[in-house]
This record gives sequence, C-alpha cells and structure tokens, in this order.
Amino acid sequence: MSAKSRRAAGVLAALTAVALTATACGGSDEPAGKDAKNITLTIADNAIAGGKNAAGAEWIENWVIPKFVEAQKAKGVTAKVTFVPSGVDDEQYKTKLALDLRSKGGADVMSLDGIWVGEFVQAGYLKPLSEVAGDQADKWEGWSQIPESVQGLGTFEDKRYAIPQGTDGRVLFYNKKLFAQAGLPADWQPTSWQEILDAGTKLKSLPGVTPIQLNAGTAMGEATSMQGALPLLAGAGGEIYADGKWAGASQPVKDVLDLYNKIYTGGLGDPKLQQEAKGRDKSFAEFAAGKIGILAEGDYFWRAVVNPEDGIAKMADRDTTVGYAMIPAKQPGAGIKGQDFVSMSGGGVRVLNPNSKYPSQAFELLAFMHSAEATKAQLAGAARITARMDVNKEVLAGDPMLNYVAEKVLPVTAYRPPLAVYPQVSVALQEATAAAAGGTGPDEAATAYQKKVEGIVGGADKVSS
Repeated sequence: MSAKSRRAAGVLAALTAVALTATACGGSDEPAGKDAKNITLTIADNAIAGGKNAAGAEWIENWVIPKFVEAQKAKGVTAKVTFVPSGVDDEQYKTKLALDLRSKGGADVMSLDGIWVGEFVQAGYLKPLSEVAGDQADKWEGWSQIPESVQGLGTFEDKRYAIPQGTDGRVLFYNKKLFAQAGLPADWQPTSWQEILDAGTKLKSLPGVTPIQLNAGTAMGEATSMQGALPLLAGAGGEIYADGKWAGASQPVKDVLDLYNKIYTGGLGDPKLQQEAKGRDKSFAEFAAGKIGILAEGDYFWRAVVNPEDGIAKMADRDTTVGYAMIPAKQPGAGIKGQDFVSMSGGGVRVLNPNSKYPSQAFELLAFMHSAEATKAQLAGAARITARMDVNKEVLAGDPMLNYVAEKVLPVTAYRPPLAVYPQVSVALQEATAAAAGGTGPDEAATAYQKKVEGIVGGADKVSS
C-alpha cells in the first residue's frame, strides 16, 4: 500500500468509527425498520465547514438536517441525523467510502462522483435504489423532473443506483465579431461536421485568428476526452463503452480521428497549443482576446472562464460577443440513438447504503435532499444547472446560456462509463487524438489505439472494432 493509500485508510478508520455508530445491516427483502418511530441516519459528503466544498457542508448541517428532522417530527417520528464531513482529495474520499461499504458500515446517504457508480456496483458495494428502499424509490416524484438522459449519471446497466445532483453540458462556443468579419451568421448552428470545417475555412482568412480549438492530446488531459473526443464519438454514432465492450478501431473512432486530422493538418487548429502544459488555459485567454473563432467546451467556460464579473479570462462583452451552438452529429441522424445533436456531461450523485438499518427513511432523506425546495436552497441564489427541470426553469431564467444547456443540451447528452478502467482508456484515446492532430492517418491512429485498449482492458475479446 502506498503512503497516500495508508493516509486515506487512516482517515477512513476515524470516520468509519463515527459512521458505524449510526448504521447497521438490514437483513430482509422488505425495507427494514419502516415503521420505526425513532431513527438515526447519517450523511457523508466530501465537504467540510471552513474547508473543501464548505457551502455544501453548511447546507447539509444548517438546512437539510433541521428541515428533515422537522418533517419527520410532523409524522410522529423522532429522527437524529448526523453529518459525517470529509475535506480530502477525491481519491482519498473514494477509498474511504469503498472501505466503509466493504465493511458493511458507512453513512446511510453518500455523495459520489457519478463516474464511480459502476465501479462500486461491480465491487458489490451498491444495490439498485428500489432493491434497497422498495417501491418508493421508483415512485419518487423527482424522476419526472429529471430527463432520462440525466438519470444516466446514476444508472448502471439500466438500473438506478443514485439520484443525480448537478450536471453540465458541452457546446460549441464562437466569437460573433469574428464570425461577422468572416461573413458567417451571428446565430450559427452547424448541422454537420462539414459545416464546422466550412466555418473554420472562412475564419482562416482572418489574420492572427485560430479558427477552431478542439482539445487534443494528453496535455489537455480529460478535457480532451470530455470536450472533444467523446462528444464527437457520440456524434459519429459510437460510444467508448457499450454492450460490455470498449470501442477499438471502429468506424466511429476512425471518423473522430479523421476530423482531428482535417482540423490540425488543414491549418484550422493550432497543434502546438495542444502540447503545452497550460494549453487549455492559454486557449481560454486567446478566445477571450478574440484570437479563436470556435471553441468546444462545457458550460463551465461561460460561468467561470469568460464571466465578465469574476471569470479567469473575463470578457466584458461576453453576453453580446459569445455565441453558443449544439454539437452536431457527423451528419443529421448519425449520432447515438439517431440523434442530430450530441453532448457529454458529468456530475455528482447521491446513493443509499445497502446496509442501512433504516433504508426506507434513508430514501426519504435522499429524496428530500433532491427535492425542488432543497435543490434551490443548496444553490443559494447561484445560477447553476441542476438535475431538475423545474428548478432549472426557475433559477436559470436570467441566464440564457445555462438555460439553453438545460433545455436543449441535457436531453441529448451522454455520460462516461462509470468503470474503474475508464481513465486508462481515456488516456489512450487522448494519445490517438494527438497522433491524428500530428498528421498520423485515422486508420493508423485507430489501430494503434485499439492495441493499447486491448492491453488495458484484458484482451481483444473485450474490444469492438
């Protein structure tokens, strides 16, 4: 065990001791303790007052717990709810949860990164919500407010294991001033990859302007996969993992690498920028300075990068200069599920501990934390995309871009496979985009990528081509 793992295990031991005082095994097919009048529940989150995710910790301690206890009291139930905070890096927190669940301990309600769900399920740590809490889990009113695509964040092999928290979406941002100079429309919405290339060709006529920024290579890290390769793969009708197999040198993968090749060997993108350690930050600064025409990014770019008030690359004229469009499929109808437009999303979820002594009430707590009232309270006035359509409609009314993502993009979005080996496959995909951007033909780059994936996932029989 590494020193880091030992430190994580030490944190785990201390927190588990607290959590175990409030959690025990349930042992019947029906939710245990359903009619109990005195209940004890715990909530675990990687948040701590005065530290990491402090606002989330304060919301749990000062809003969720007192409001839930009050609601239970009105039903004649005395509830004691305890918050088990953490303020560690994500991998330490993940290790803590895994060890808690393996030992049949841990909090009743836990926050997870959505990409951990499948890994925890395959390890036997999680069970479907309906299996833990019974029919009430499927009858919860909130499901009708969460698009099926967004429910995918907490779904694994077609079963619900979690309720999604906030999420995001990827789009194409573009500079309307540069578009006007290049003779392109202010309300641009490409319907095919060729139309993106055509717009890039027109932008190429502008001196000092990089037409297209599509993240490539390993220096950009997961941003290459999430902002570039995976949305494009969905647009070519493919998925990185489907039907128990990982994508290899499939036609959709070749199509993606072909587009990278055309952009970067055709002078529409800056290949050197993709190799720089801080290339993504530099791309933000260049877009803000009017030196990039089209940039593929998540709504984070709008909220936190070019935000005129507190962005890291402020644009005073953001609202009038920055346009945004949905990412088109390779051609209309060519995307996954026959879609014309695609996206990728990420986000956190909350799960139920299958070992809860009071699983029915634990689900009530989980559902309460994801109610419209609680979701709005957690936002505390901030404009952020939540999993709930009713909340988004209300809180995003004053932000047309975020509202656009909530209404247009989330219904067609997709998620990364929540499996332990995914990060390694993602790096292999990033390396393939780097090769294509550097001039390697798509067939050759795809073949090399498949060989790497076969080595990562354990053989050719686990890869489709």
